[in-house]
Amino acid sequence: MEIYRIPAFKDNYVFLLFDAQDRSAAVVDPGDAAPVLSELKRLDARLTAIFNTHHHSDHVGGNRKLLRHFPNAAVYASAVDRDRIPGQTVKLQGGDRVHFGGEEAEVLFVPGHTRGHIAYYFRQSGHLFCGDTLFGAGCGRLFEGTPAQMVASMTQLRALPDETHVWCAHEYTLNNLKFAVTVDGDNAATRSRLERVCAARDRGEATVPLSLGVEKQTNPFLRWDDPALQAVTQIREPTRVFARLRGMKDRF
Repeated sequence: MEIYRIPAFKDNYVFLLFDAQDRSAAVVDPGDAAPVLSELKRLDARLTAIFNTHHHSDHVGGNRKLLRHFPNAAVYASAVDRDRIPGQTVKLQGGDRVHFGGEEAEVLFVPGHTRGHIAYYFRQSGHLFCGDTLFGAGCGRLFEGTPAQMVASMTQLRALPDETHVWCAHEYTLNNLKFAVTVDGDNAATRSRLERVCAARDRGEATVPLSLGVEKQTNPFLRWDDPALQAVTQIREPTRVFARLRGMKDRF
């Protein structure tokens, strides 16, 4: 399974999964159909599946147009989001399995950013498509969920192997690291990462995919139980630490 990162809008990423053996393709969170269609044409591929993580328009806005070109493509999304996903044909729950390119992906139920958010984890190849739940050095805003839900969701993701490749849906890493050093400035790994990411972005390079191992070291929203961040927030209870950090980031 090959993975192609397709820029969309200002800072979105759409991900195209390609099986060169049978020239089939799947797309994750196609907010815009046009760049996806261009990539499909370049690869001479047919679209067989759309994997949506949640209902926001910058993740599902291209569904209908893609289905006009590939009417037999299945549209996967959370059962909680039924009636909010254009063209949805398969309603998923946490623990379900989906298949593409000879691999199986586990569906993870990760509410918080929205009430129906899911992620797709291809254990065999170590690829995680997490939408707007986990970002580089950050996490999604809590539009429909609670801090407790997001902590539970991030706990699921934090439990995955360090070698996991994290394909998040936005290029937010630099801004998130600028915030991270304000609350975790004594973390040498965070400061070093900020320097590397500044240089990469100056060169026009993407930061996605991410290393989950690096996220565990440098992402404050995966470290709500770290004594250093408990000291910064002056709180010890994990959910309240997370909530305080999220509120601070919202105002950053």
